[in-house]
Amino acid sequence: MSSIATTAPFAPLLLLAGLLLLFGKIWPSRRGLIATIGCTILYYLQWRITQTIPWGQGWGKLWWPLTCLFVESAALFDGAILLAILARPRNRSVEADAGEARLRAAWAEDAAGLPAVDVFIATYNEPREVLEKTILGCLALDWPDARVWVLDDGRRPWVRDLCLAKGAGYVNRPDNKGAKAGNINHGLTVTDAPFVAVFDADFVPRRDFLLRTMGFFDSKRIGIVQVPHSFYNHDPMQTNLGLQQAMPDDQRFFFEAIMPGRDGWDAAFCCGSNSVTRRTLFESIGGGLPEGSITEDMLLTLASLRQGYVTRYLNEPLAHGLAPESTAAFFVQRQRWAQGAIQILYLKQGPLGPGLKLRYRLLFLPSAWITQGLQSVFTVLAPILFLLFNLAPMVGIDLNAVVHYVLPLIVAMLSGITLLAPGRYYPLAAQILSLFQTFRILPVALQTLFRPKGLVFKVTPKGSDAGGNPWESTILSASLTLIALSFTGLMINASADYRIVSQVGLLPMVTFWTILNMFMLILVAMMCLEKPRVRGEERFALRQSVTLLGAQGQMIRSDKGDISISGLGLEVAEPADLRVGDRIEVMLPDVGLLRGFVRRSGRRIGVEFDFHSEELRDRLIVSLFTDEIEINSLRPSALAVAVAVAKRIWSADLRIADAPSRIPEQRPVAEKLSAATRVLAPVPGAERKAPSENRIGGAKRSELAA
Repeated sequence: MSSIATTAPFAPLLLLAGLLLLFGKIWPSRRGLIATIGCTILYYLQWRITQTIPWGQGWGKLWWPLTCLFVESAALFDGAILLAILARPRNRSVEADAGEARLRAAWAEDAAGLPAVDVFIATYNEPREVLEKTILGCLALDWPDARVWVLDDGRRPWVRDLCLAKGAGYVNRPDNKGAKAGNINHGLTVTDAPFVAVFDADFVPRRDFLLRTMGFFDSKRIGIVQVPHSFYNHDPMQTNLGLQQAMPDDQRFFFEAIMPGRDGWDAAFCCGSNSVTRRTLFESIGGGLPEGSITEDMLLTLASLRQGYVTRYLNEPLAHGLAPESTAAFFVQRQRWAQGAIQILYLKQGPLGPGLKLRYRLLFLPSAWITQGLQSVFTVLAPILFLLFNLAPMVGIDLNAVVHYVLPLIVAMLSGITLLAPGRYYPLAAQILSLFQTFRILPVALQTLFRPKGLVFKVTPKGSDAGGNPWESTILSASLTLIALSFTGLMINASADYRIVSQVGLLPMVTFWTILNMFMLILVAMMCLEKPRVRGEERFALRQSVTLLGAQGQMIRSDKGDISISGLGLEVAEPADLRVGDRIEVMLPDVGLLRGFVRRSGRRIGVEFDFHSEELRDRLIVSLFTDEIEINSLRPSALAVAVAVAKRIWSADLRIADAPSRIPEQRPVAEKLSAATRVLAPVPGAERKAPSENRIGGAKRSELAA
């Protein structure tokens, strides 16, 4: 009997482990996993509500347990929505294959039969080194009539000159009304193609972007096609913790697990860049994007659902851009997302407005921006308040109850979601990032909840403008303070003479909880220390053989090394007979003969390019950025990532190790890069024409190219 009593608390945990193993590995079943997690949640909640709240004992003893229960319940509500999303993932690649085959066949038969596409590049303050890549990438798109327009809300003369030089259309307007949405809406008034592709200024599309996406529009109910935001650099968490080689960027869970699941419910949404939209959709909702919120992309999707259109999601990395390049840039981006998501609650076009199905109201509810932050705060504060003030989030529990009810819930949520999104969800890294974000994002979300228009809109800085402070002082100070309070609470309660906690039986569990929190807070503090970006341009691994021609007749060939816009690193079997400073020529397939000089010799030759031709530099940019890129492409196991994260505590060497990416063979695109110039609007101060007169001669891209 005693052995049965001893093992009874572990029964739910053992049953849960068996079901997770059964449905996750032995007999994979997404529905079985979700049912298992759902039953665990319900089992926990019935105990939590009936057994751990001091009902009838007065508000003095009730307020804190009820507050904790409210936060838990809200987080579990959003968890249930997440489970529903993960229940129905869709893979649209087969449909994209069929669509591409149809489009290529139609192109071969009659190029004029394919519809024109206006390609918008929305820009405000991005520097040249960011914007030019996107312009060149868009000009290199494989499509017979793709009209590239740079929508410059910064009204910068150098952007106009860049468009003139490269052959892109240029559009500006006299004000910045409506921010990005207003900029795109103005672009819609001076263009007329039946489809509109939109890219942020830092996102470079692959050549086959339109061939992979346009086939979906054969169905009249498809209003938008969205592809993931993929990145050719590393985000602040990867960089500051030195985990570039250990885990992908933090947005993979959203773009590769959540969005395919939303697509299964016809609830995927436009993400502001890397999308194609049917122009008749814009016309059906009033002529353009809604301007009531800074998350105009989500409002566009909600408006399209009300008109009977669906957003289709293709989970393929068809465009690559810049992840936030500093902690400061990261928070500018995430605070804007949080602010915009909460704002839509107050709009008629939002999820609470009329004319929307219940499932869309739930799936577009932005409550997670608040509940996740509150959950992180309470996870850290609850043990501190318990240790320092004997303020318990639950009453009448012991270690057996924790093992029987609490531990199964934690295991079910973390392990279950990991199994539902393998290689996409990393529990430890996710908890650390959530805690890191909470200090800066939760206040913005709460402030927006009560003052929807009270915050100033900011554009995420990119490129050379993205530099931030050497450390994030607010979060660093808060993390160190919480670590100190946690340590103080543990030390006080370690001695019976000074102990504050009355429920001594809970001390082992609370001690473990507190130590785990301190571990995560240390990693959060490490993330606050900005690691410098030692290279101005990202490097990509070579996949083709490169030939070096020295001034003294040397010829060196290798296919091992890496390359960027600014230079080349080549690995050779024998030390090269080259000296630092020697002039050298580099033969790159599909680019041409580049000049440069030797920066490093030996078995690792370093070459800095010295471009004598702007066209060659453009060819190199197109070659590097318009095909598959494998930075952030690794998908390790959750355990491997957890071990890598844990090792950061003891690692003294967090140097940046750039992850190379693949460069498939390219074909020349000089003919597209030299397309005729198109300018829609004058620079500031010039006489402004009516929209109908802004197009030179009324010529379309296909006519100009001809």
